[in-house]
Amino acid sequence: MNRPPIQEVVAETGEPVEAPPPELLEPEPGLSAEEIEQLKRDYLLTRFWISARGFWGSGGGRLAWLLSIGLIALIVLQITFQYGINVWNRSIFDAIEKKDSAKVFYLTGVFFPLAIGSIVIGVVQVFARMNIQRRWRAWLTNSVVSRWLTNGRYYQLNLVDGDHQNPEYRIAEDLRVATDAPVDFAAGVTQAFLSAATFIVVLWTIGGALTVSVGGSTVTIPGFLVIAAVMYAAIASGSMMIIGRNFVSVSESKNQAEAEYRYALTRVRENGESIALLGGEEEERSGIDKSFGNVLRQWARICGQHMRTTIVSQGSSLIAPVIPILLCAPKFLEGSMSLGQVMQAASAFTIVQAAFGWLVDNYPRLAEWNAGARRIASLMMSIDGLERAETGDGINRIQRGETEGDAMLRLNELSVTLNDGTAVVGESEVVIEPGERVLVAGESGTGKSTLVRAIAGLWPWGGGSVDFHPDRRIFMLPQKPYVPFGTLRRAIAYPGAAEDWTVKQMAETLEKVGLAHLKEKIEEDAPWDQTLSGGEKQRLAFARLFLHRPDIIVLDEATSALDEPGQDKMMGLLHEELKDATIISVAHRPELEEFHSRKITLERRKGGAKLVSDIDLIPRGGKRRLLGRWLRRRQLPAPGSAP
Repeated sequence: MNRPPIQEVVAETGEPVEAPPPELLEPEPGLSAEEIEQLKRDYLLTRFWISARGFWGSGGGRLAWLLSIGLIALIVLQITFQYGINVWNRSIFDAIEKKDSAKVFYLTGVFFPLAIGSIVIGVVQVFARMNIQRRWRAWLTNSVVSRWLTNGRYYQLNLVDGDHQNPEYRIAEDLRVATDAPVDFAAGVTQAFLSAATFIVVLWTIGGALTVSVGGSTVTIPGFLVIAAVMYAAIASGSMMIIGRNFVSVSESKNQAEAEYRYALTRVRENGESIALLGGEEEERSGIDKSFGNVLRQWARICGQHMRTTIVSQGSSLIAPVIPILLCAPKFLEGSMSLGQVMQAASAFTIVQAAFGWLVDNYPRLAEWNAGARRIASLMMSIDGLERAETGDGINRIQRGETEGDAMLRLNELSVTLNDGTAVVGESEVVIEPGERVLVAGESGTGKSTLVRAIAGLWPWGGGSVDFHPDRRIFMLPQKPYVPFGTLRRAIAYPGAAEDWTVKQMAETLEKVGLAHLKEKIEEDAPWDQTLSGGEKQRLAFARLFLHRPDIIVLDEATSALDEPGQDKMMGLLHEELKDATIISVAHRPELEEFHSRKITLERRKGGAKLVSDIDLIPRGGKRRLLGRWLRRRQLPAPGSAP
């Protein structure tokens, strides 16, 4: 199976994206559990930004910076129009106070260009902001998915410890939140800062100083409207931070519960046949109800957080517009402020308060982003660990190389371990020559399938090396063949493209493997994974094998769902169709010995399973006799039939 490797994300210059960061160090002794947890959270956010900021590096392209600078320019223009409307607000109310109808009509005409300009700028700003979000998400998704799919890491994550459960939800949902929210936050903070700076000047200029009498003496408060706006925002923001201090952890728990619930539902769909045959609906319902109950509990917690924060945000939105009017009322009543100035001050106060109170309105979403970014960073960290294993960075790693001479496969002092170092298979030394058909046997639990995964490169932990003949293609037939979504044609061609073979070629191959009844359905799009039986899936896997015609074939219980005649037919066809292929089989059935020229037996021992025997099942050069024996058995008349 000679497939091109998955491409890692690279910059336009051809340089790869930043290498993974160093492994998380052990915390210093003496720290409390809360301090350790906080350090871990800080590291996760740092880990997220190490990868995410690459979008604005050479890997993200010129559009990243162009859109970002454009967005800032649009924010400045929007504030300019906002200031223009604020000034217009003062002028229109002054004209109304003076009953100046001509000026009212003139200002009415001025308003529409200001409003239209502000709307147009707002629309273009949304376009720029959402394009940054879309492109950033696409870039980071490409990076994470590429690393996830490379070298079978998507499979290896199931074998290692770590906080990376439900990676599909993290990539689809948490990554979306992690890239959407920061752009909104950056735009919001920029706009809040510029708005506050602009309209504080307006408040200071219009409001001036306020003189009040206290105990027979007078006190002058310069810039009283500015001081009031800052104090009000500080109280509101402080209240929000105190009330919502648990928002981050609650949001993270809610996201994890949602991911586990979706996974439980997906498992039922994927294993529907087995569940139905066993009558496991009640047990599955119990598991789903338990998972959904956890979702509801987490939603109740997040609901409580939202209710508490709504008290602050809703109260702030109601009180903020009233405060400046009440503060300006004495100066208006004494005649030192006009109605227009009061309304302009009220508008400016609301804008300044909103700018200072930006955290009040966005704290829940900030918490949601924090949780999403940490979850995607946890997945990145687990992938980092697998990458370090691949490079041998302090971790025993099975090496992969090339054989010398004609040997197709060589296990050179190969040992297979768990990721924690526990031995599964001890040091093994095996050389497999071209055309050999090797059967790997042994009791269940001796590590046969693990050895096969190590040969295929899916199991990286261990020592020694697995060497292949250069320029030879390897093809795996697992016990449970994968059937992708789409047409039957796509399922037959997998992992190749459906267009690589004609319908006629596929139909002939289906007939060979005993699936002639499916020939008319090759172009049909159906849920074939649920439709085909276990035996049909294994026959389909052999059909793929005969289309791809590899040089080295690894069978992992690939005929376990077939009866003995069906198994004999598939193995016989394998000898007929791929006479020169080298075959490595893992199987329990003793009947398969006659289809192999050599048998290697694994036996469980202390310190890992050992190869205890390596025998020739037939003399070398006896492959034709083996095939002849199979063909003769096919030609024998059935008992009781006429000769």
